[in-house]
Amino acid sequence: MAAMTMDAFTDDILCPVPDIAPMSQVDLDAAIESVRQAVGLPQGARVVAAMSGGVDSTVVAALLHKAGYDVVGVTLQLYDHGEALKKKGACCAGQDIHDARLAADLIGIPHYVLDYENRFKDAVIDQFADSYLKGQTPVPCIRCNQTVKFRDLLDVARDLGAEAMATGHYVRRATHGNRSQMRKAVDHSRDQSYFLFATTQDQLDYLRFPLADLEKPQVRGVAASLGLRIAAKPDSQDICFVPTGDYRTLIDRLRPQGREAGEIVHMDGRVLGRHSGITDYTIGQRRGLNVAVGEPLFVVKLDPDNRRVIVGPREALLTARLTLEETNWLGDQATIEEAARDGAPVLARVRSTRQPSPARLAFIDGAVQVVFDQGEEGVAPGQACVLYDPADDERVMGGGFIQSTEAVAV
Repeated sequence: MAAMTMDAFTDDILCPVPDIAPMSQVDLDAAIESVRQAVGLPQGARVVAAMSGGVDSTVVAALLHKAGYDVVGVTLQLYDHGEALKKKGACCAGQDIHDARLAADLIGIPHYVLDYENRFKDAVIDQFADSYLKGQTPVPCIRCNQTVKFRDLLDVARDLGAEAMATGHYVRRATHGNRSQMRKAVDHSRDQSYFLFATTQDQLDYLRFPLADLEKPQVRGVAASLGLRIAAKPDSQDICFVPTGDYRTLIDRLRPQGREAGEIVHMDGRVLGRHSGITDYTIGQRRGLNVAVGEPLFVVKLDPDNRRVIVGPREALLTARLTLEETNWLGDQATIEEAARDGAPVLARVRSTRQPSPARLAFIDGAVQVVFDQGEEGVAPGQACVLYDPADDERVMGGGFIQSTEAVAV
């Protein structure tokens, strides 16, 4: 497909671009060489670029093309983009597919849009709503990567004859012997390894992450240097299918039974008040409880079967151990169960915004558990627990979703 100039489009199609200093030719050449190293395939090899419409994936597609690969851009339509247009204060909202198409034209690569709305609803949106109904705190970005992107889209890439699929995620892939490792990105402030823990060994062998050695300002500099109008597009902040940021309204519409009223109960058994729906609460929440007993109270447990919100002091949030489900393993042992039986030491990360904590694996009653060296706060069922190597904290060992927790005795 022939390249197109952006002069053909009006200024209101994309976000206004502030002044961004383009990279020098030396730096741009270095970025292109970094992409070749990350891909590790001979020039001319076909690589599918997953293009979300943001600056990161657009730069990946452009650099792959500059590096001499046969690039095919693919964008997934996952939700109703018309709804996103209603969000105030986000000039680029709802433009993602349009932006990806324009960028592919400018770069000069073929581009396909795949309608995955039904798959996305089944695998991500419905699971998101069901999790809140169960008193869990889901991570929809992980589910999306695990199912739609790194399972279904990889099949499409293979069908297109690609030798690899590249994404704009900030994470590193390294090869040791005949196995691929997942490692943190150079820019730790952008590292997305927490959200990619469910990537299997086979998927990791096929995937490439060309931005692993770049920092975000460099990526924007590349975009500006290549004349991509996407260079200054804001990063997305909200869950993509909740453009207003009000996820409770979505849950109420999909699962209205979550609006059944119930009791707010202190962990010592006292009934302190009433609530109007368990989906309004998450573990660790302090604000919005509307109860007062003379001490700060936090949500320490949710009992959806009895529609009860259990509250207590902050120290009641300390978790001694947790049980994992839907695990994935990228470590040296054959399975995570084998590592758990060996009591392998790990660094466990229970939220994307928290630092990993020292822990060890255990295999108890047929389940993989994570036992913390010290109590860990803010652990919520439904979240992911991602495991890193204590001997090499850049390396992702795997992880799982938190099924249940056991509190430190209060």
